[in-house]
Amino acid sequence: MQDHQAEAPQIVIVGAGIAGLAVALGLHRLGIRSLVLESSTELRTSGFAFTTWTNAWRALDSLGIGEQLRRQHTQLVQACAYSIKGVEVGKLKLDANGHEGRCMQRKVLLETLERELPRGTIRFGSKVVSLLDEDNVSKPGQQLKLIHLADGDVIKAKVVVGCDGVNSVVAKWLGFHKAISTGRAGVRGIAYYRGAHGLDPMFTQCLGKGVRSGYLPCDDHSMYWFFHFDPTPDQEKELQSDPVKLKQFVLRRLDGVPDHFRAVVENTEEGQMMLSPLKFRLPWEVALGSVSKGNVCVAGDACHPMTPDLGQGGCAALEDGVVLARCLGQALLLGNNDNSGKGDGEEYRKIERSLRDYANQRRRRASELISTAFVMGHVMNSQNRVVSFLRTKFFGAVLNGQLLRMASFDCGSLTSP
Repeated sequence: MQDHQAEAPQIVIVGAGIAGLAVALGLHRLGIRSLVLESSTELRTSGFAFTTWTNAWRALDSLGIGEQLRRQHTQLVQACAYSIKGVEVGKLKLDANGHEGRCMQRKVLLETLERELPRGTIRFGSKVVSLLDEDNVSKPGQQLKLIHLADGDVIKAKVVVGCDGVNSVVAKWLGFHKAISTGRAGVRGIAYYRGAHGLDPMFTQCLGKGVRSGYLPCDDHSMYWFFHFDPTPDQEKELQSDPVKLKQFVLRRLDGVPDHFRAVVENTEEGQMMLSPLKFRLPWEVALGSVSKGNVCVAGDACHPMTPDLGQGGCAALEDGVVLARCLGQALLLGNNDNSGKGDGEEYRKIERSLRDYANQRRRRASELISTAFVMGHVMNSQNRVVSFLRTKFFGAVLNGQLLRMASFDCGSLTSP
């Protein structure tokens, strides 16, 4: 066993997903070193792509990578929703309302974040199995954490940030329950074209018969699509294990959608689609639970897993990254300039306060995102005749209003809210 306990205490981020790398880059921009532990042997690009709304671009600009990512992704000019019978449910002109929306390829985002970090920041193949308090008798004020890895290594940290997804080890340590299944499942896929696909820069959704589906371009040569439905347990297991059957199932259920949407799915290789259950955390658990405890906190899906019905999961993770880096920076940079001689105990208290401040800033926002996404998903997927009628006749403006309201959030810069 290689023991890293003798190394200088550091900020350790568990998970090299969107939230983890955003926190690391935010800290790096402030001149603070961190170590990111990633269980896989390379960057995890599952999920293919996600919608980045105005709030996400504000966070990306704060991290200093917004412009280079804009150049690689098509700006959406309009969002439209139709019933399965082709009746328009809602239409929203994005640019006319001062909103920015693009479909971001997850791989491009993660590689950009990684490229901006100092070499060696990410340690791949490092699966965290447990988190323990150090029994430090000689320096009790340090309150360090011992991070135990699957390979037997132990890493000592002064701050632990859990960005390790829905099944987070760190969230469990903080007392969070497992994320809850909605009973729905989502299929996500991306189609790559040798030439230009020729489709308009629009976010198009189709609703009805218990299905919510949609498609939108990432750039001129790729189209991202999704398909949400209510599977039976046996059906979900079978489709997860057989990508050929999964593709055939989706195509059968896409009756009534535009032909070019079906063509997008048909052009998707089986290895470029995946099925996963849709899970979420109860909003009041985030509002009342321990988002932080001492020198440990969670961000991203480890904190607030939500259904994708608002398209805000990845966006909220980027917000977390900026807010958390700012709060930690205020504590640690202030601590470096503090010559009061109060020692490690005072630094620990500053870190604790900074993480508590981060938690307080994010609780309401995260809880509102979770609950709004869940309600919107229920409305959009419902097969109830009354709900379907209201959705077609009246809910378009309401759904668009909620989308814009959630996307209007500004997480602030790395140095000021």
